[in-house]
Amino acid sequence: MDDVTRRDFLALAAVAAGASLISGRSIAAEMTPENLTDFEATGNVTLLHMTDSHATLLPVHYREPDKLYGVGPEAGKPPYLTGEALLKHYGFRTGSLEAHAYSHLSFAELAAKLGPMGGYAHVASLVKRVKAERPGKVLLMDGGDTLQGSATSLWTQGRDMIDVINQLGIDVFAPHWEFTYGIGKVKEYFGDAEKQGVFKGDFVAHNVRDTQWFEPVFKPYTVREAGGVRIGVIGQAFPYTPISHPLRFVPDLTFGIEDGRVQEHVDTLRTKEKVDVVVVLSHNGFSVDMKMASRVKGIDVILGGHTHDALAQPLKVGETLVIQSGAHGKWLSRLDLDVKDKRVRGFRYKLIPVLSNAIAPDPAMAKLIADIRAPFKDKLAEKLAVSESLLWRRGNFNGPFDEIILDALMKHYDAEVAFSPGFRWGISILPGQAITLEDVFTHTGLTYPNTWSRPLPGTEVKSIMEDVANNLFHADPYARQGGDMVRVGGVSYAIDPRKPFGERISDLMIGGKPMDPNRRYKAAGWASMQEVDGPPCHDVVTSYLRSAGKVSIEDRKRVRLIG
Repeated sequence: MDDVTRRDFLALAAVAAGASLISGRSIAAEMTPENLTDFEATGNVTLLHMTDSHATLLPVHYREPDKLYGVGPEAGKPPYLTGEALLKHYGFRTGSLEAHAYSHLSFAELAAKLGPMGGYAHVASLVKRVKAERPGKVLLMDGGDTLQGSATSLWTQGRDMIDVINQLGIDVFAPHWEFTYGIGKVKEYFGDAEKQGVFKGDFVAHNVRDTQWFEPVFKPYTVREAGGVRIGVIGQAFPYTPISHPLRFVPDLTFGIEDGRVQEHVDTLRTKEKVDVVVVLSHNGFSVDMKMASRVKGIDVILGGHTHDALAQPLKVGETLVIQSGAHGKWLSRLDLDVKDKRVRGFRYKLIPVLSNAIAPDPAMAKLIADIRAPFKDKLAEKLAVSESLLWRRGNFNGPFDEIILDALMKHYDAEVAFSPGFRWGISILPGQAITLEDVFTHTGLTYPNTWSRPLPGTEVKSIMEDVANNLFHADPYARQGGDMVRVGGVSYAIDPRKPFGERISDLMIGGKPMDPNRRYKAAGWASMQEVDGPPCHDVVTSYLRSAGKVSIEDRKRVRLIG
């Protein structure tokens, strides 16, 4: 794996969005529910992009992080800005729609005022509006993590979302969590290099190959025409799929970043396919996309996902625009391109917050969603407990809903230590809101949910935490696998992201006492890479909430960030 070079980081530091060209709205012009869809069209092509919806069919609340730590030259730059620093950078007013959509500030109050965001029926209305305005000029793309993250998706093995994205009219799709249903189901839904699946659009993933012959399993790219412009779209599946999920889901397959192969595809599209624009539909994550943009020449646009970052403006690396479109259906990116003589001469961009109270739902999509949910409606609506606190997950370290999962694991197993993955998906619950069975599945709905318990030496507890910290804060973006810091129960610690591997975690306390490296602690967790036979995490959490009746999660001050 190549080290990050000084040139790479100079490219990162030099990113600029080209403010004179971003005029769908001025950053200084405040967005309101009345004008949030306003856009001054330009050029001959419109790219629409959404990603990481995690099967969130209905409008929800999704709180953006309060802590995101950027490594080295990334620190203090988007998307590693939160709270007041983010508002100051973009010129957003405190209490505005933008402040609520992009930050954690006054989240509960503004959520109660503005209402939930997202929902595929509302996204469908936006898509239809843009297509009516720009007939024949629109290409709609989905960056993956679409078939996982809800009860209905888990119970239907993702088929509900295939029907939804077909109804929405997704033209091109690239994957990640889709593989957790197994390669057989992926091929049934999306086809392979030779045949079409149930999905009506193009499924592209250039970096998925079989380990025997190293042949591509899926189409590496597709060529689409919009507005008289030939657009080549290269699919980049999540590079670390066989590591981040149980290998049994993708046996005999290899993934990887493969930026050299991306360059080959770009060159082929430019020379043999005679395209005018090259797009990479990526599930790399933000920092990996930025490094790829600095190393691969000839990419016009990277439409990125995986890290759930919502970028108010595109970032520019050389001639490449890098876009990140948030998560949970909360956003729809619109990028208008002015393409002449096989070059992008200008662009306008807007990351549209899907404010459900201000956008009428599309009737056809609303009916489809109602039909999907009908067999499960009563089960989904079961009220388990009432939250007296704002519950959320997203952020570098433990969130309140993580604490509920950890408390449930520790109670079930009478454990001293509990671990829960730093997943970035999972909706937010407002104070006073009932926690339903459906809400539990938005935090635990995966195909390997079983829990486990076993004794762990103190040294192994620290080793697990150091491994995850290295993944999160490694200086080379190509060595990061996404996700946030492992969530821990019964534990407090200090962390210095600037330290080298093995030295980031200090002041490690278990049960209020310094960690004893020679003691074996009773530990519990879930979402194991190995097959385990404990009860599913959603059952453990459901039982815990039913018995609790109400929950109030205070700031437990588990983590002290150094530097």
